[in-house]
Amino acid sequence: MVSQRRFRRTFVSKRTGVTRGDKRRNERLAELRRLVPRANALVGVDLAEDKQALAVTDHDSRVLARKTVRVTLAHQLGKHLDWAVERARREGFFAVTVACEPTGSRWLHLQRLCEDRGIAFVCVQPLVTHIAREQEDYTRNKSDERDAVLIARLTGELRCYRPERLNEEWATLRHLGRRRARLVTTATGCVHQIRDYLALAWPAMLTTAARPFESVTWLAALAVVTERCGADPARLRELGLEEFTDLVRAEVPRFGGRRLTCRISTAVFEALTCTDGVAAQRRGLLRRTGWALEDLRVARRHLRQVEQEMVAQLDVLGVAASLASVPGMTAATAAAILAETGDPARFSSSRALVKHAGVAPASNDSGHHQGESRISRRGRPALRLAVWRVTWGMLRHNPVLAAKYTALTTRETGKLTTGQAHIACAAALLRWIYALTVHHTTWDPRIASGVIPHDQADTATTSPKAA
Repeated sequence: MVSQRRFRRTFVSKRTGVTRGDKRRNERLAELRRLVPRANALVGVDLAEDKQALAVTDHDSRVLARKTVRVTLAHQLGKHLDWAVERARREGFFAVTVACEPTGSRWLHLQRLCEDRGIAFVCVQPLVTHIAREQEDYTRNKSDERDAVLIARLTGELRCYRPERLNEEWATLRHLGRRRARLVTTATGCVHQIRDYLALAWPAMLTTAARPFESVTWLAALAVVTERCGADPARLRELGLEEFTDLVRAEVPRFGGRRLTCRISTAVFEALTCTDGVAAQRRGLLRRTGWALEDLRVARRHLRQVEQEMVAQLDVLGVAASLASVPGMTAATAAAILAETGDPARFSSSRALVKHAGVAPASNDSGHHQGESRISRRGRPALRLAVWRVTWGMLRHNPVLAAKYTALTTRETGKLTTGQAHIACAAALLRWIYALTVHHTTWDPRIASGVIPHDQADTATTSPKAA
């Protein structure tokens, strides 16, 4: 536990008493005030599928004008924005600031319309709007017109943010990352289905390989059996081991393999005569196993293609070389994380990226009470899941991260649980990725482990201390 004296000496300026967090917050508020000056009227826009609500207000949340239009496409709001500017000028305002929730992709049209007209544009988080809706009158009373006024009020209170400019290359990587996540979910579901079906219809098949679903030979043999045996795998014994092996060898390329493992194909051939399982349902279960196996084959083939495209996209973005220097992290897994973070350069610091993932610790202290700190779980859940998965593999192959995990779980004071240590390692990994991609450096184990400060390393390998 960090003492109060050390906390003040480390993070608080002796001259002003202002923390680094206060300075960053003040800078962020100053930037928002430039976008939302007090001389501007506020235009809150609630975007819906076929109805768009606009509310022109002042900074005291007094409604100056309202308008509800029936348009299905947000790019048709141009003349209605001109109407809002004109109504604001009638009330004595020289300009307006437009705000909306970033729901779907409709807000991108509104952003473009504002840029074409030289109008300041900001966004309000839907979660902030949801909480403020209940604070308004302690009910969940909701309508598009009321939400438009609420968005304008939150903008006047600077509870908004400047949306990022969507870069085409980063948007492509994000799409590929989401497609990869869907394919991983589909493939995992198919594996569970096949395992359940075989455990009921033909359990001996699951024991023919140590890791059956990672074996191309095992998958090819299962495809041969489900296509040819009907309800009785023992029928394939009539073919003989040699012919059965040839059939399996012909199926191996369809599952992305090159060579046959004779040991596994022989074990499957020996298991053909096993009669364990529910014989009455074997025919239907084996048919469904064949369908799920085909879905698994297609999903894994598409997954390999998507990962190749994601790695190629890292080369386009110019970050592949930096990320390749981290031991234990493949290019595909690094691309999966960057697909959820977007361009790390848009964050002011590596800590901001950690907070964006929701793995930053959230304090729970008041007076003399010191509650248990937990992660915030705010931000992007998909990013948190991606970095959590990558950390598991890196704990076995990255010596610096493994040493950090061991130190956190074995130290005498302040020992962390395995889950807490895993989260700490995931946060460290995000800080590494931030340093490597933003500063275009290579990974240095001395800096990552804190042995030397980053300003003492060679110019070609320096990066901010991240461990």
